[in-house]
Amino acid sequence: MKTVLMVAEKPSLAQSIARILSRGSMSSRKGLNGTCSVHEYTGTFTGQLVRFKMTSVCGHVMTLDFLGKYNKWDKVDPAELFSQAPTEKKEANPKLNMVKFLQVEGKGCDYIVLWLDCDKEGENICFEVLDAVLPVMNQAHSGEKTVFRARFSSITDTDICTAMVRLGEPDHNEALSVDARQELDLRIGCAFTRFQTKYFQGKYGNLDSSLISFGPCQTPTLGFCVERHDKIQSFKPETYWVLQAKVDADKDRSLLLDWDRVRVFDREIAQMFLNMTKLEKEAQVEATSRKEKAKQRPLALNTVEMLRVASSSLGMGPQHAMQTAERLYTQGYISYPRTETTHYPESFDLKGPLRQQANHPYWADTVKRLLAEGINRPRKGHDAGDHPPITPMKSATEAELGGEAWRLYEYITRHFIATVSHDCKYLQSTISFRIGPERFTCTGKTVISPGFTEIMPWQSVPLEESLPTCQRGDTFAVAEVKMLEKQTSPPDYLTEAELITLMEKHGIGTDASIPVHINNICQRNYVVVESGRRLKPTNLGIVLVHGYYKIDVELVLPTIRSAVEKQLNLIAQGKADYRQVLGHTLDVFKRKFHYFVDSIAGMDELMEVSFSPLAATGKPLSRCGKCHRFMKYIQAKPSRLHCSHCDETYTLPQNGTIKLYKELRCPLDDFELVLWSSGSRGKSYPLCPYCSNHPPFRDMKKGTGCNECTHPTCQHSLSMLGIGQCVECESGVLVLDPTSGPKWRVACNRCNVVAHCFENAHRVRVSADTCGTCEAALLDVDFNKARSPLPGDGTQHTGCVFCDPVFQELVELKHAASCHPMHRGPGRRQGRGRGRGRRPAGKPGTRRPKDKMSALAAYFV
Repeated sequence: MKTVLMVAEKPSLAQSIARILSRGSMSSRKGLNGTCSVHEYTGTFTGQLVRFKMTSVCGHVMTLDFLGKYNKWDKVDPAELFSQAPTEKKEANPKLNMVKFLQVEGKGCDYIVLWLDCDKEGENICFEVLDAVLPVMNQAHSGEKTVFRARFSSITDTDICTAMVRLGEPDHNEALSVDARQELDLRIGCAFTRFQTKYFQGKYGNLDSSLISFGPCQTPTLGFCVERHDKIQSFKPETYWVLQAKVDADKDRSLLLDWDRVRVFDREIAQMFLNMTKLEKEAQVEATSRKEKAKQRPLALNTVEMLRVASSSLGMGPQHAMQTAERLYTQGYISYPRTETTHYPESFDLKGPLRQQANHPYWADTVKRLLAEGINRPRKGHDAGDHPPITPMKSATEAELGGEAWRLYEYITRHFIATVSHDCKYLQSTISFRIGPERFTCTGKTVISPGFTEIMPWQSVPLEESLPTCQRGDTFAVAEVKMLEKQTSPPDYLTEAELITLMEKHGIGTDASIPVHINNICQRNYVVVESGRRLKPTNLGIVLVHGYYKIDVELVLPTIRSAVEKQLNLIAQGKADYRQVLGHTLDVFKRKFHYFVDSIAGMDELMEVSFSPLAATGKPLSRCGKCHRFMKYIQAKPSRLHCSHCDETYTLPQNGTIKLYKELRCPLDDFELVLWSSGSRGKSYPLCPYCSNHPPFRDMKKGTGCNECTHPTCQHSLSMLGIGQCVECESGVLVLDPTSGPKWRVACNRCNVVAHCFENAHRVRVSADTCGTCEAALLDVDFNKARSPLPGDGTQHTGCVFCDPVFQELVELKHAASCHPMHRGPGRRQGRGRGRGRRPAGKPGTRRPKDKMSALAAYFV
């Protein structure tokens, strides 16, 4: 029996598709990476009985990166990244072992069906999967087709089964357009970002951003926000005057009239008009009109409109809204949420999704009436040729979805019902008056048929007072005429919704990447989100954009990126050559980069006005080992130490606190040690600023502390304080924290495992002896006499933290509260025991007995 491998983009999606196609009769198991499941069942394919294996990836399998030394900022001129630096595809998430997992599942398979998302990114992932799987699949007979592509827009039985019947092929051109975008963004973004970051962080101490980044899409996005800021700052309010008249309609009410001149900017002129009208006693009707008007129902919903509404009306940021929509899609509640189309094809079954809502407690009456009276065909919108508009696929309640997922689902559903509803019709009445020589107008609206506003009440026509019946020549008593003084007001800061509109208009980003670019400028401290989800640029964001204006305005204007996006779309359509587009674009930006570097003084002049030099920033903390003067600790991101005398800067681990470590010095370079800590219940370790930036030993990495230093005799090093292999990760060693008493801690020097132990002990030291069972270093512990766990009056005990029964009862394993990359360990594994750093490199340790290891693991929380 032949085997068909089917691959979806997410585990939840794979399970849903397999359930539909197998009609529930499938078996499931976990794959070797522990994340992706494999669902197996028997069925027919190309007219033969086969075994199906349905599994998934987790987004992109591979990512593009530079090779070797080109990943190291200090060793390569950023200009080399445009052409000389070779790139390679690396696993996007090495911990998932996705390539190996796909090869294990694909080995011996005869066919592959790709169920990746049906957009350009999905096509790109198709070929990433094929690169991994095709070499291990069975060889096809001559001319036999083995690779198939499923295209679908929703997770419904009909759509999935139809896609399985109409299998096609993956689109190589669309995949190439994604490859081109990835390489352009990598080379251009990294070159500018590395140069800017090194240049400015080496001069200024209060930039408060760990990365001074540049992005071909990110920077124009920031440019829109700063452009609005500049308009606000340069705005000069002007005073103007308006006339406001009020006439008596009858005994109990009056009408407020609008001046036909609207406003004048000269007070004396306004006063003249007031003098000419305020003595008049009657307002004469010059004309009346009654006209039936219609407010059009909305176009079908696409991604950009969904993101706009989510931000402006639901208070959800674009990226969060996109993540929520994707979750609703994978759960089968809505159709694919990444689409540029606002037009339903003629063949689309509109009644099917509508019937799904016929019993919903909120809109059942509206839906039933539409089904009974006949739906109105949606307005003709834009057909981008990708996916149908976003559509609800099954009914859901607030209790079922909860919170923000419900609010987004409710809007999508109401919007869909509105598209098949009728337009809102209303009667607009207008009366034109003359008071002396001046003319005034009054308008009223009366709803005839609410149409779609019944399901979208926030779109309803504002209720205005109905006007009295009158005709030309009638007169009304003037109650008052007065002059009002007002001022023009500046525009407000851009809302996320307005920014999304500008990005779509100028072709910056795609429907999928727009939320990412907005999120980036927020995370990198270029803008802050204020009330009403308005984006206010920070000082750093403003200076950067003004600097680009000063050097090369095209770096921040949307014109170049818009042109590049058009070229990328031509690649996707097979109308442009991938290599030519890539080469030409990189050449343009390489020239711009060299000019930017030569002209950086222009941006630096702006920086000098806004930010403080390193020497004038921070507080004295520890002594330099070269000049023995105090170095200043700069707390703003990225935190670092700066010696103004030597003009040297030393980076420090981030996301923690730094303080002086007992005025102790490093035996290698005489720098005073500092202590990094993630909190009272987290992990901490000493580090030498110089050694951390210039590792003295070959096996030390840049940015590490004394807990990874292999100095053979230093009292702070791994060699003296290391105990044994971490119980969770393969590469880490548990190291005693000598500053943690009386609440003693042992922490892994690679992942975020922390063991709390020997509380209230007077002293804990690492012994020179090792455990005969697991080869871990023994600990010498002096207990408090009043609280000693030892029998009798004993207060001293030496033993192995893994194997000693006394110590096993005194250990509690936790995860440290740290998100620093250094402390992110791989998934939990049971590895082999290992001695401390002083043991000869490469000497294998004995396997730790499972029951001994569980003494720590049992407390894992």
